[in-house]
Amino acid sequence: MKIEARLFLWGTPFFVLAGVVYGFMTEWQEPVGYLGMPLVGGLVAMIGAYLTLTARRIDARPEDDPNGNIEDAAGDQGVYAPWSWWPLAIAGSAAICFLGLAVGWWVLYIGFCVAVIALVGWVFEYSRGIHSH
Repeated sequence: MKIEARLFLWGTPFFVLAGVVYGFMTEWQEPVGYLGMPLVGGLVAMIGAYLTLTARRIDARPEDDPNGNIEDAAGDQGVYAPWSWWPLAIAGSAAICFLGLAVGWWVLYIGFCVAVIALVGWVFEYSRGIHSH
């Protein structure tokens, strides 16, 4: 996890510096570049900070060990829903949202409503208790 955090944190000064250089090259006439690139640097910094904080809380992973073997990472890697239909519903709602950008805003609102329903269904798919189904 530490390698990923360093990768993102090292990208932050690059994007900030690239935005400043872009601003000088365009004489500060094109605001999207000199404003957007440092904002990307800020987003990269947030991801790097999250990964750094997560790396402090969890134990070292097998891929963080330079002397590790492939078989050290054997076993379960997480909980996956192989028969879940919710990702398909989310993809369909994303398609409706993109169609709404081309056709009209009212279609975008319909796609957003469908996306919220699909996302709630996907999040609570394995839920137990009051939200179980």
